[in-house]
Amino acid sequence: MQVFVTGASGWIGSAAVDELLADGHAVTALARSDAAASALEAKGIRVQRGDLEDLPGLRRGAEAADAVLHFANNDRSTPAAPDAAERAAVQTIGEALAGSNRPFLLASGVAGLVSGRPATEDDPSPHHGPDTMRGGSENLALGFVERGVHTVSLRFSPTVHGAFDRGFISTIAAVARERGVSGYPGDGTNRWAAVHRSDAARLVARALAKAPAGARVHAVAEEGVPTREIAEALGRALDLPVASIAPDDVAGHFGWIGGFFGMDLAATSTATQRLLGWMPTGPTLVEDIDAGGLRPPPCRAAPADHPLGRSRGGRPQLNDT
Repeated sequence: MQVFVTGASGWIGSAAVDELLADGHAVTALARSDAAASALEAKGIRVQRGDLEDLPGLRRGAEAADAVLHFANNDRSTPAAPDAAERAAVQTIGEALAGSNRPFLLASGVAGLVSGRPATEDDPSPHHGPDTMRGGSENLALGFVERGVHTVSLRFSPTVHGAFDRGFISTIAAVARERGVSGYPGDGTNRWAAVHRSDAARLVARALAKAPAGARVHAVAEEGVPTREIAEALGRALDLPVASIAPDDVAGHFGWIGGFFGMDLAATSTATQRLLGWMPTGPTLVEDIDAGGLRPPPCRAAPADHPLGRSRGGRPQLNDT
């Protein structure tokens, strides 16, 4: 297939396009910068210059493709109303594919779906409309199934980890280095679902080949890793003491990431594994940290072009896309 990909130079997108190329697909990728374009072209990927604000360009890319994979919904370069911009991008892609039954795979997340239990594939997103997280893009995209689009929601764990990690865990590690202590919120029993980057990329390729229209698939290998275990592993890796951070002090200690390091973000992938025949095989999160493969960013505040910089509209996007 000829696959059009947004966010192909991102943390998950770059691994996913490698899987697509290995499967024999031809890839055209949206690229905003010269550096991204050069890196993509070096892989043998055709580059279309532009960004999510270039709606005519998105339409052209989608219309020319046999399938569309949209990973760029965490791009921090979008304007002051990025949730609305994300919604406009999804609307444009959906309109371009309407009536074609071509696949449209949208990156989303498992976080924020439910409280008090692990999220499952049966849990619908509570976000509707342009003023909600990601502009309600998952529900918008799934709505195009009724208009002849083969939409699949790719829900990623809040941490997609791997060597030279650029995601949430590297940011938490940077806080630990700055503070001189590897902290965890409260009693550290709240959990984060996790998946290795290689497993997430394989899931994307498998979903493109096998997922039915309207499916919600979960890139989850570990249902929930307690934040205390995460902090203890970071403490070992960084040779730092480990300590509980009182709930009232979490925001001040961790900064922008503290708001959801204290959340319970557990999820399952039982239905996804059964549906796609996908089985995670990569290292666990703690194994990754213990192996020394995580490289924390140089400063506590993520820069504008970092995948985990400030969220759109001030809200975290809650996955490492």
